[in-house]
Amino acid sequence: MKNTISERIFDFLKDFPPFDVLNKKQLFLVSSNVKVTYIEIGKTVFQQGEIPHENFYIVKDGAIGLYRTIESDEILVDICDEGDIFGLRPLVQNDHYLMSAKANEESILYAISVNILKEIIENNEKVNKFLIASFSTNIKTPYAKNNNGKLFANIETLEDNNGNFSDFQTAEYSKDPVTCLKSTSIKEAALIMSSNKVGSILIVEDKNPIGIITDKDLRLKIATGFVSINKKVIEIMSSPVITVSEKITTAEAQIAMLKNKITHLCITKDGTPNSELTGIMSEHDIVVLQGNNPSVLIKELKRAKDVETLKYIREKTSNLLNGYIEQKIPIVFVSNIISEITNAITIKAIELSLKEMKKQPPVKFGWLALGSQGRKEQLLVTDQDNALVFQNVPDENHQETKDYFISLSEKITKKLSIVGFEYCPAEMMASNPDYCLSLKEWKHQFNKWITIPSEKSIMMCTIFFDYNLIYGDLGLVNKMSKSIFNSIKSYEIFLNFLGKNALINPPPLGFFRQFLVEDDGENKDQFDIKSRALMPLIDAARLLTLSHKVKDKNNTIERFQKLIEIEPQNNDLYLMCIDSFKILLRFRTEQGIKHKDSGRYINLKSLNKAEKLKLKGCFKPIKDIQELIKVRYNLSQML
Repeated sequence: MKNTISERIFDFLKDFPPFDVLNKKQLFLVSSNVKVTYIEIGKTVFQQGEIPHENFYIVKDGAIGLYRTIESDEILVDICDEGDIFGLRPLVQNDHYLMSAKANEESILYAISVNILKEIIENNEKVNKFLIASFSTNIKTPYAKNNNGKLFANIETLEDNNGNFSDFQTAEYSKDPVTCLKSTSIKEAALIMSSNKVGSILIVEDKNPIGIITDKDLRLKIATGFVSINKKVIEIMSSPVITVSEKITTAEAQIAMLKNKITHLCITKDGTPNSELTGIMSEHDIVVLQGNNPSVLIKELKRAKDVETLKYIREKTSNLLNGYIEQKIPIVFVSNIISEITNAITIKAIELSLKEMKKQPPVKFGWLALGSQGRKEQLLVTDQDNALVFQNVPDENHQETKDYFISLSEKITKKLSIVGFEYCPAEMMASNPDYCLSLKEWKHQFNKWITIPSEKSIMMCTIFFDYNLIYGDLGLVNKMSKSIFNSIKSYEIFLNFLGKNALINPPPLGFFRQFLVEDDGENKDQFDIKSRALMPLIDAARLLTLSHKVKDKNNTIERFQKLIEIEPQNNDLYLMCIDSFKILLRFRTEQGIKHKDSGRYINLKSLNKAEKLKLKGCFKPIKDIQELIKVRYNLSQML
């Protein structure tokens, strides 16, 4: 008689690593011995510190959160969903659970005996490699559906450095460690720890670390009365300390802590105990970094039930951005990651708003991000720019349909405002009836802006031409794009007007190579890096790709890269524009983080000479690209 349950398990497991590399006999052995377990929401599968079960688990349905408790903080490290394995490492390494596993949703788990897996490991090299790669990066499973079906951490991925980026980036650590001398009393050291609100203190000699005391030492050795609190710190310090270099990655730090069964690493200049102490890294630092992992944030977003959760994740994203910028992670990578999270926040805000509507959308629609979010260049939290397009309807149904989508848009923009994206001062939002239009109306609007160019209509084009579909029907957006190019084709002089607009802001240096700053207003004598440096490059890239009828690029760097393909004779200029844009975007982001604002206006007095020279070096490509535009579109007569 056939075991239909076993067959269903077989069909499920065969699509997920490491089961996808098993032969049929091995996979049937596994699926025949699976225990199916139902876990209610909020229930625990296992606890941190618990002796491991005889089984590891794979999620069939639902979601299991992995939590790490350090002191009194419970930190979400990861979310396991369909196809994810968890609880395997302690079984193979014969160690206690390092995290707790708790159901974030009603879940169905497949419990698989580790003994069966061990038998398979001995006869299947691919499974063995999978486990080695998984353990080396401390990922609960190297597989994720949103990674195009690839292993997160297989050997090839590790070599290509395309895996979980947080595991390969330089780990974050405290650069101001609390220290004392070996002559210090335990009581004095405890008071120093208390006043600095830290859980450890390093004992140094000639600036080199020779030992460490943690809260755990105080509890086990002092509070119990085994050692007098008046003794010297050398009586209870752990020594020698484990030291690593400043360039250690998160994965390497995790391995070092596991290998040495410790919770703190000392950072020294050359990575040895005989060099100057520069920092300390704790297990808590690593867990917090894992909790800020982009993939974890995206998973949290997908399961968010309210706008408060969206706001919380947006704040965690800001922490992620700060870490990336501080560690000099490539700005293109940073921009892509932050944009994906921002888009995911917007999508969830839309989904939550749709659930609040009394009925389903009457027709297909598309939600568009505009401006910097549309170009995937929004790193800092700025105001929102968005629009909505909906399918054409008969005239008698138009107002009712539009009212529905305006009501929906009001809910969405309100949620985005709560999250931290303030309302647009100019009301360029889908909640404004002017920007919540049918496809027919949008075609008419774009055609009007293009064929009757004015200062305002050109400005609107520079904003609305950078739209990006965040949610909804792609077909509607494709038709919008096609109508724009048709209008430009019928009125090509529009490109000249767009070119004139691209020259509004001249190169940011005056005659004596002085920065051009604001003449008046609240930002008087400050440098506007957005208008005077970034926008000229953004406008130039948009204009030139439009003139070549490039439909699928709206990111500034991607536009210049496409222009290099189309115009190889201008290769050097466009490469210079890309480099300058990267530097300027990073500079603005750093300023925004430093001053907790949009980073747009910079007080030049706060910059050192090197920073000013670096900025000035970005301005020559602006001058050169504007000269190219002036000649190409014969703009001398229009200026």
